[in-house]
Amino acid sequence: MEVATLLRNMNKEDIQVPLAVEKALPQIEKLTKKVVSQLKKGGRLFYLGAGTSGRLGILDASECPPTFGVPDNLVIGLIAGGDTAIRKAVEFAEDSEVQGWKDLQEYQISEKDFVIGIAASGTTPYVIGALKNCNENRIPTGCITCNEGSPLSDAAHFPVEVVVGPEFVTGSSRMKAGTAQKLVLNMISTASMIQLGRVRGNRMVDMQLSNNKLVARGIAMLMNEFSISEEEAALLLKTHGSVRAAIKAYHERS
Repeated sequence: MEVATLLRNMNKEDIQVPLAVEKALPQIEKLTKKVVSQLKKGGRLFYLGAGTSGRLGILDASECPPTFGVPDNLVIGLIAGGDTAIRKAVEFAEDSEVQGWKDLQEYQISEKDFVIGIAASGTTPYVIGALKNCNENRIPTGCITCNEGSPLSDAAHFPVEVVVGPEFVTGSSRMKAGTAQKLVLNMISTASMIQLGRVRGNRMVDMQLSNNKLVARGIAMLMNEFSISEEEAALLLKTHGSVRAAIKAYHERS
């Protein structure tokens, strides 16, 4: 195919992904409610996967602290093969049925936590073995997969199945399946953080002020909230260190 035809056909396939996610919304809702319940009990959220699935879990977990101001150990992403596998494939790492559980045990996982196994095929031993061990230890589990009735779904208390169909390049689950997993992860973490009060309206009031762009965004939030000057908003933010703390201080002062 010519490049234009390739792109058009890939886009045609990609359009199906959010429609497949929509069909899974009831499953995503049940899983997310359980996540919120566990987090409110003081538990943590773990993502566990291999290859693309593992990388997507790590991506979502790593973005929670800067976006919502939560501790680094509240949402944790684990990948078969360890940190090396984030950048480079580790051969046969996903084939161990015991390593996933070993990786979780390094975090002293308990019944308060929640583990989501991510695997497009729903057959990855690293993920399935971990979930089975969680179940035996009364740790609630969920999964995100793109096949119906897979062994992973059978192992999860709260399965999410987003059936996207065959990939444009057969078996390349980094494409539609990866996109579907990313969308679902966005929903789970964002909805959970909103339920935990880490967002005010639709604004990231707990975001880490880690660069000039985010500082400017925080200043703009305060200017909009209180109809104050840029200088006053900047001073307020600098004094209190976060948008939420600045808002609280302004109300207490008024």
